[in-house]
Amino acid sequence: MWHPAADDRTLASVCTDVRAGRYLSAHQALEETRSHYGLRAHRSLVLASEAADSDLAERWLAEEQTPESALMWARVAVLRALRAADAKDDRAEALERIALTACDRAAVMDRADPTPWVARLSMARLHDLRDSAPEGLLTRPPGPWRLFSHVLRLDPWNREGHHRFLAFFFTRYGGSVNAAWDVAAFLSQRAPATSPLRLLPLVALVESYNPTQLLVDRTWEQPQWRSTALAIYQNWLPEVAGYRFTPVLDLAYLAHALFMAQREFEARAVFMAMGPYACRMPWSVFGEPEEQLSRARRACGLPVPGAG
Repeated sequence: MWHPAADDRTLASVCTDVRAGRYLSAHQALEETRSHYGLRAHRSLVLASEAADSDLAERWLAEEQTPESALMWARVAVLRALRAADAKDDRAEALERIALTACDRAAVMDRADPTPWVARLSMARLHDLRDSAPEGLLTRPPGPWRLFSHVLRLDPWNREGHHRFLAFFFTRYGGSVNAAWDVAAFLSQRAPATSPLRLLPLVALVESYNPTQLLVDRTWEQPQWRSTALAIYQNWLPEVAGYRFTPVLDLAYLAHALFMAQREFEARAVFMAMGPYACRMPWSVFGEPEEQLSRARRACGLPVPGAG
């Protein structure tokens, strides 16, 4: 199952309503996450992707002034701005201004919520924020450090905030491989051993993948990467059973790293924790995602869900 809601049944149901132009259930689904920022970020992002091509967010905000309607509007506006910028659309600048205003509005509506600031952080690459890096990084890469610091003050281990910040340093957004690795290592080492943020170096490694390099697929077998994946397997994977929803994307990065490191036994356990759910990353970097994922599952002795 490739739906981003995975086993969050509430979210899956709300996605159906949003596609039909109804927002009442979206309000309820977001309202119950006010004290669970990881779930709030996840649900608001998935719902925004469902609502971005309709006027639902605008209608909801016009009819109901709540932190939830403001957050949905901010998420939708940011998504539209990023799409326009990536497509070199003439409206990109105007859409970015709208998105910044929407993020500010959502932040004022709920000053404790880091999610509007995380949404704003995802746009940092559009206006190339270049604050000085703190001590402790080898490359000292400039970036949106002040904006990221504000997110951390509200929620020190905010998962999406860390991933958005790391993405700023990816080569596809004007960064460098060394800077991305440096930032990923710096941020992951700050996090508790049981945190999904320990996966950040594996994300940076996938992002730096260059199929033209000699023996590049053997990179994950190197001791530093194998030990990184095994440590995450030992310390973080046991935590997943207590999550409100299955963290499919994080599990996919871990399963991929273990599979590439030829640790099929451990990869099998991660695939089992994922259940029948799937996501495009990181598999799409290496080929057609369904084909890549199916190959990895079979190598670990697991059936492919839905395969004849």
